[in-house]
Amino acid sequence: MLDLDAEVLRPLLTETTALLEELAGDRPPRRILDLGSGTGAGTFALLQRFPEAESVAVDASATMLHRLQEKAHELGPADRAHTVQADLDGEWPPLGTFDLVWASASLHHLTDPDRGLGEVFSVLRPGGLLAVLELDSLPGFLPYDLGFGRPGFEERCRAVLAERTGHDVPHLGADWGPHLSRAGFAVKVERVFDFELAPPLPPAAGRYAEATLRRGRAHLYDRLDPDDQAVLDALLEEGGPHHVLRRSDLTVRTTRKAWVAERP
Repeated sequence: MLDLDAEVLRPLLTETTALLEELAGDRPPRRILDLGSGTGAGTFALLQRFPEAESVAVDASATMLHRLQEKAHELGPADRAHTVQADLDGEWPPLGTFDLVWASASLHHLTDPDRGLGEVFSVLRPGGLLAVLELDSLPGFLPYDLGFGRPGFEERCRAVLAERTGHDVPHLGADWGPHLSRAGFAVKVERVFDFELAPPLPPAAGRYAEATLRRGRAHLYDRLDPDDQAVLDALLEEGGPHHVLRRSDLTVRTTRKAWVAERP
């Protein structure tokens, strides 16, 4: 799903890395830290934008880092993409000093994000940049009326997920500007990216919708009423008449927020 997210929302990576290049000016980063790197969408976008740089990707998941290394060999920059497995809620491993830190959809997972930002401050050189990208909720894909089941299915699912994530992931949707300021950073840019992709969509968008629904299913299914459970089952039934990939009216609707801050 992370790979599909990066493919479908490619403009977000393009615009944000271009902004970082502009802010870096005549001092392009040589060492980049990707916090909570996942499969490396940010890592590879940054290595493409800054061809003289090397990166260190940190993630708690060995599976994610293995996929990142595979992609590094497929795409070419294997000698510039390094990985470190670490739980950022625990003791940070020795990482060295960096010119740029990238944290995409990772800060909200930290138990104590202010402590994490303090660690970032300590590994970032003076004048270095921190880019934070975050989301408020999962993307939307479905029309209000699916043609079966009760209208408003996706809105009800999103409300259930918002209630659950508000309890399990309390920092999701936070305003990171005050957190950055408390950690000693000077916030340079705050930007909101609103995406709405209309049909006809590329094949990756349909797969992205399906992957998102499958991931969300585990978190919301037991909180849906039987009618909505049946709708979700039908949308995810391989080969079924209502399978999500059969729909021609899918859209992609999401909002992402970005903060770029500097260590004085």
